[in-house]
Amino acid sequence: MTARDFKNEILPVSKKLLRFANHFLKNEQEAKDAVQDVFLKLWQKRYELEKVENIEAYAMRMTKNRCLDIIRASKTIGISDEIDRKLKEKTVDVHVQVEYSESAGQIKKLIQKLPELQQKVMFMRDIEQLSYDEIAEITELQLNAIRVNLSRARKKVRDEFLKLNDDGNQRNKKTASKIF
Repeated sequence: MTARDFKNEILPVSKKLLRFANHFLKNEQEAKDAVQDVFLKLWQKRYELEKVENIEAYAMRMTKNRCLDIIRASKTIGISDEIDRKLKEKTVDVHVQVEYSESAGQIKKLIQKLPELQQKVMFMRDIEQLSYDEIAEITELQLNAIRVNLSRARKKVRDEFLKLNDDGNQRNKKTASKIF
């Protein structure tokens, strides 16, 4: 794709992309930045765009994904940060802090072993704290499917966590109940 083709085929949809991004982000400057990022990526992929049937739809999808990335980046709270916050609220016992830190590491590993869809849903709901409606919009799943996947993911992580730490210690069960 030449620069002229790019100007003729892609640049005319800029206003549409900007309105679309502004709808998602509710911030005109962030929307402009998102559209600028999309145009940059499209320009970098200009030689591959000949294979794309509907460039406008492709650009819209890229814009949607970029907006969702921006939203996620502003809402993301790391699992360790969340556990640290809970620790500061409840205790200053160094041993408990070490135990929670180790538990967080185990939980991260267990989450990574989940099927991809369950990982996504659990991450969006429990880490990013998105609503079920927001998750449905992002994943294009029905609310019931989201709830089922989230429930299964939580149960699997909780059960595996208890198996890993099953030494008859009631403290591990209390730790699991506080985290989950």
